[in-house]
Amino acid sequence: MTITREVDVIPFRNRLKEYAVKVGMSLVNQTKIITAASELARNMLKYAGGGNAVIEVISKGRENGIKLIFIDKGPGIPDVKLAMKDGFSTGKSLGLGLPGTKRLVSEFDIQSEVGKGTTVTVIKWKNG
Repeated sequence: MTITREVDVIPFRNRLKEYAVKVGMSLVNQTKIITAASELARNMLKYAGGGNAVIEVISKGRENGIKLIFIDKGPGIPDVKLAMKDGFSTGKSLGLGLPGTKRLVSEFDIQSEVGKGTTVTVIKWKNG
């Protein structure tokens, strides 16, 4: 799903909620993944002017979950390690973005190349 404006985040969140309900995620875990997705989508808009977001239902053994992939062609993150520290911000925010998002999900991966863009992949397991 392409996200290029703030209004694009709403249908994306709605679709994500449908998937979360479908895999049987608790309300608490639905809230966590939707909050994480909103933060990542807004980062993509703010820093890269938008990008693409993919929602996948995944399973590992008997465990079901949702995998989200956010791909942008923005400026990239010069120091991913620094960006993952609590309190770090390049904008005028509280800097809760990436580290806060990581705490909301089961698995978190970020790949970024300056001048090429950033890809963030998160997984939230139904029971995790």
